[in-house]
Amino acid sequence: MNIPRRLFLRLGALAAAATLAGCDPSLIGAGGTGPTIDASAPVPVALLVPGSAGQTSEIASLSRSLENAARLAIADLQGVEVDLTVYPTGGTAGGASVAATQAADAGARIILGPLYAESANAAGVAVASRGLNVLTFSNNSAIAGGNVFVLGNTFDNVARRLTTYAAAQGKRNVIVVSAITPAEEAGRNAILRAAGNARLNVVSNLTFPLSEAGIRTVASQIVAQSRATGADAIFFTSENAGAMAFLPQFLQEQGLSSNVSQFIGLTRLDVGLGALAAPGIQGAWFALPDPALNNNFRSRYASAYGTSPHALAGLAYDGVAAIGALVAQGRSDALTRGALTQGSGFVGVNGIFRLRSDGTNERGMAVAQIQNNRVIVIDAAPTRFGGAGF
Repeated sequence: MNIPRRLFLRLGALAAAATLAGCDPSLIGAGGTGPTIDASAPVPVALLVPGSAGQTSEIASLSRSLENAARLAIADLQGVEVDLTVYPTGGTAGGASVAATQAADAGARIILGPLYAESANAAGVAVASRGLNVLTFSNNSAIAGGNVFVLGNTFDNVARRLTTYAAAQGKRNVIVVSAITPAEEAGRNAILRAAGNARLNVVSNLTFPLSEAGIRTVASQIVAQSRATGADAIFFTSENAGAMAFLPQFLQEQGLSSNVSQFIGLTRLDVGLGALAAPGIQGAWFALPDPALNNNFRSRYASAYGTSPHALAGLAYDGVAAIGALVAQGRSDALTRGALTQGSGFVGVNGIFRLRSDGTNERGMAVAQIQNNRVIVIDAAPTRFGGAGF
């Protein structure tokens, strides 16, 4: 199989972009207990989106989708009024810092967004001394803490769900495979942590450069290690836009499939044109948001706005839903750290979730398998914390 050069140029671009997701943890704000509010009055909420004049149509569409989802959530609130003001950041840390400061000056009591890790970090630092909390759409746990809470689904969440399920299905010896990029290394570390907690034995930890030669080489290494160790599961950190577009086929060509050693993807293996019919992918497991809730949201969004929501739009809805649920309790401390991290959590459009005191989150997810070119849920998303799936 010859891999088109344009796809490897895309792989290189992804690897380069991943380096932009990091931040300096020393800049994280140390404040964040939260403001007092008048729960009987409209609550001023600032929504920070990446779009601004001169941005690409893709970023403009994403920003519009986030705002639409937030307003859909506001319309669903009962007995609570939210006064939403949207601030564009331009997708930069500097722009996020300015926007967060403007929002605080205008009286915002909590900030929803921004999306990118560095921007979220900058926004948190900008308003830490003002006692405001930031609910960012980022999934980068490195920026969590202080007054910054991440709403995005983290690698740790996905890895915990999949390793726990794998252990429950009798899997014991696993191989972990990751490309040498910041994002995939973070994913690999999440799997290693989760595997230890689930008492899975990592018999091999393989890494490879994100290139055609690297993918071909690691495929042969995976086959050799699988046969040598008797591994009963293989965890992959790569996306379909990266190495997973090729690895399953390369493995299949060498006689290794999910029928021999269970393939498990840290990312959504159903995303991308033709993903479900890709050679070698049948039988693979991955995690996804609660399908019933997510499909309902997508249907309601399409009905309201005449188009499908961006994949990240649900995070904006979840943020507003959490704020509304807390304010509905009528407490003046509804937006403080103690309230935001309530143990019972919240129900969002992707399932149940709760914010942790360290700024990260826990999300209830389903486990799915690709069967006959279709996505089949093989373990439903949990409906409460402490139940099955947690």
